[in-house]
Amino acid sequence: MEPTHKLDVLGHYCPVPVSKARKALNDLVGGDVLLVIADDPETMHDMPLLVERLGHRLVDVIKSSGEFSYIIEVCE
Repeated sequence: MEPTHKLDVLGHYCPVPVSKARKALNDLVGGDVLLVIADDPETMHDMPLLVERLGHRLVDVIKSSGEFSYIIEVCE
């Protein structure tokens, strides 16, 4: 699934990545796909909770070299 939007929160720590992801998701419409790139390990816990709470779908989480990429499908 190809992202239609990207949010880079590298270098930011809790609560900034989740707060920025929430704002980005609220600005998108159903069918959009957001790629969030973070390096805060807390996002491994917080991001899936946010996505579930907002009613969207966490498509994939990719861990690589201390970075975490979240692919989130926006649901209607």
